[in-house]
Amino acid sequence: MLSLSLTGLKLKNPLILAAGIMGTTGGSLKRATEGGAGGVVTKSIGVEPKSGHSNPSMVEVDCGYMNAMGLPNPSYKNFQKEIDLARECGVPVIASIFGANADEFSEIAGTLHADAFELNVSCPHACGYGAQVGSDPALVEEITKSVKSATTAPVWVKLTPNVTDIKSIGLAAQRGGADAVVAINTVRAMAIDIESGYPILGNKFGGLSGKAIKPIAIKCVYDLYEALQIPVIGVGGISDWKDAVEFMMAGARAVQIGSAVGNNINIFNDISSCMEAFLEDKVWTLDDLYGMAHKK
Repeated sequence: MLSLSLTGLKLKNPLILAAGIMGTTGGSLKRATEGGAGGVVTKSIGVEPKSGHSNPSMVEVDCGYMNAMGLPNPSYKNFQKEIDLARECGVPVIASIFGANADEFSEIAGTLHADAFELNVSCPHACGYGAQVGSDPALVEEITKSVKSATTAPVWVKLTPNVTDIKSIGLAAQRGGADAVVAINTVRAMAIDIESGYPILGNKFGGLSGKAIKPIAIKCVYDLYEALQIPVIGVGGISDWKDAVEFMMAGARAVQIGSAVGNNINIFNDISSCMEAFLEDKVWTLDDLYGMAHKK
């Protein structure tokens, strides 16, 4: 009942592990598939090894989590074995990749073997990468076009909410040939220790994730669904089956789950079983849910 085809990938359900959560090793990616994920996205991988920002790099706040990891990674040259290990589980493995320009993105996509690529043009706290690239429609179009020419695998573009008009960025990705867009990455945020007066995160600011950003993500998905002809994959604050259903009604073809995995590795199984029961009770299908809020 929950199986679908998304940009040519066959998923047993529309629930995907989001980038940055349990995506650093093949073993941890496999754990997510054992917990019921229909697909998994790796930690973002770049051209050269990167240590990331100094600690503290993640902190829990009242409304979710803030992180400023700084894109730590071993480089794509040392990551193929992790992807291959994860692919043994038989679910699509999507490689999240980042770069400072189109050449770096296409170098990775042209060498690394994955079932799809998710272009991280949306990380809010990595100088010279992420949102600093993804806030410019011309650069997003150029990068997407370059990656499409370097690989035959589907290309997803992960968008930042930290822009005035996310639709213009989504349209740029579509013009560049993207097969789908992913909305959204974390929202730029900050916390200060009132005892010392210093910012808590080592990088001073970071990105907010968790339930607080769900309404922001829902609005972005809703707007992108109306503007684009390619699928939208929703992410941001999903913690139960009702959240997943809401994203799909807003126009998400599938959803990614991140922060909530930290509290429950089996969340994918939990959500899928509840979604199946909900659809059976309503006598609906996934297609009925898709974009339902636009038909009212």
